Amino acid sequence: MKQPVKNIDLEKRVFAASSKNFTELAVELFHFQYNNNPVYKKYCTTLNIAVNEVDSLQKIPFLPISFFKSHQIKTTDFNAQAIFESSGTTSTINSKHFVKDIEVYKKSFNSCFEKFYGAANSKCILGLLPSYLERSNSSLIFMVEELINSSNNNLSGFYLYDHAKLYSTILHNEILKQPTILIGVTYALLDFAEKYPMQLRHTIVMETGGMKGRREELTRQEVHQLLQKNLGISLVHSEYGMTELLSQAYSKGDGIFHCPPWMKVVIREEDDPFAIYLADDVKEKPISGALNIIDLANIYSCSFIATSDVGRLYSNESFEVLGRMDNSDIRGCSLLAL
Repeated sequence: MKQPVKNIDLEKRVFAASSKNFTELAVELFHFQYNNNPVYKKYCTTLNIAVNEVDSLQKIPFLPISFFKSHQIKTTDFNAQAIFESSGTTSTINSKHFVKDIEVYKKSFNSCFEKFYGAANSKCILGLLPSYLERSNSSLIFMVEELINSSNNNLSGFYLYDHAKLYSTILHNEILKQPTILIGVTYALLDFAEKYPMQLRHTIVMETGGMKGRREELTRQEVHQLLQKNLGISLVHSEYGMTELLSQAYSKGDGIFHCPPWMKVVIREEDDPFAIYLADDVKEKPISGALNIIDLANIYSCSFIATSDVGRLYSNESFEVLGRMDNSDIRGCSLLAL
């Protein structure tokens, strides 16, 4: 079996990224992926990119996210340790992310989670992700399962459709003042909150987006208002991630997301994919447009992805997701429009 050859030095530097060296790392990764990723190289060549002149974030070409559906996006030649697959309908082609080294993904989501929420072993982690558990190869399920295992709490786990058991677990934790994080797909959280309203004081509720056709589509604001009312919470947290990324952004309320140091969101004009705006370009009001994502953790796939999401970028590098571009495929974990 072909053994993965890892760029250990690059991995270490990626997870030590900061605002000071982010551009330098991104440009280095661009050249690494251009030279070692046949699909990305062909894409850049088709665009007539002057590779030797790429020395800033604005000059880096972003690969359309749809390429993960039609091609194997691999940087270097390897046998994947994992293949994550997006959810979708029977009429859609799912994206596949070929992961060379699963430890890179673990490093990314564990470091990111700890940055925003502290060590997992101090929490009880509850997963309400039925539609993801019902299929294989979900990157979200892999992440939450790892967090559950790291929590060292015997009540941590997935609560498929057993809302009564989930209710008793949360109630138990509330009485003991046990810090708890409930991570759920939107429709399942709404179903649970309607059936078992309560007043939470020690539980963070985190939605991952997605109605999966199970409920009427609602705006993010409407979803959060319902959860706040039924669960007695002042804020609803959110996770922004996707099959094509090995990193996540988190919102601690109001749908404003923040990235870890090795991830960055920039804006592109919907009718001009080469017009790129950074947070430094934001002046009096946020810049709106399509979201491009730089995920330095995607060392062995592609770190520069043009998504089908539309959003706003703020001057402090936080961002907001407004919905989907017209004519884009419906994603199983797509975020709700405002």
